[in-house]
Amino acid sequence: CKGKDKYWYGYKQHTSVDMQTGLINKVAITPANVTDASGFKHACPSQGACYLDKGYCINPAPKIAKAKGVHLAAIKKNNMKNKNKDQDRWYSGIRSPYERVFSQRERRVRYRGVAKNQFAAFMQAICFNLKRIMVLNPPNICLS
Repeated sequence: CKGKDKYWYGYKQHTSVDMQTGLINKVAITPANVTDASGFKHACPSQGACYLDKGYCINPAPKIAKAKGVHLAAIKKNNMKNKNKDQDRWYSGIRSPYERVFSQRERRVRYRGVAKNQFAAFMQAICFNLKRIMVLNPPNICLS
């Protein structure tokens, strides 16, 4: 809720991207009143490292990552005591090539309800992955 008399309803999309290929692994839709850190459990990979933005640096995201054996590399918020700007800059440099996934998705949803929007997010992820696969493995077509 924005203020005493201003409310909005919506959804958040949590996405997991493979860092070797740039393909989307997991997609989850949660209501907007769920924090980013709470929605992390739906998109957390089963191994490796997660380079996340500031919304995921608070509990329960570190606990979920530790339970799954994932290294959590989240950018710290500006008001946190153990903020390291050099480390955050390095994390941002690693994340930047994969931000294209988030820039190409739709900002608005068409449907009401988590289930319908979850299905739409899956379809968008499939389309993105198909386009990405065509770039990674172009077909050998002879035009002669």
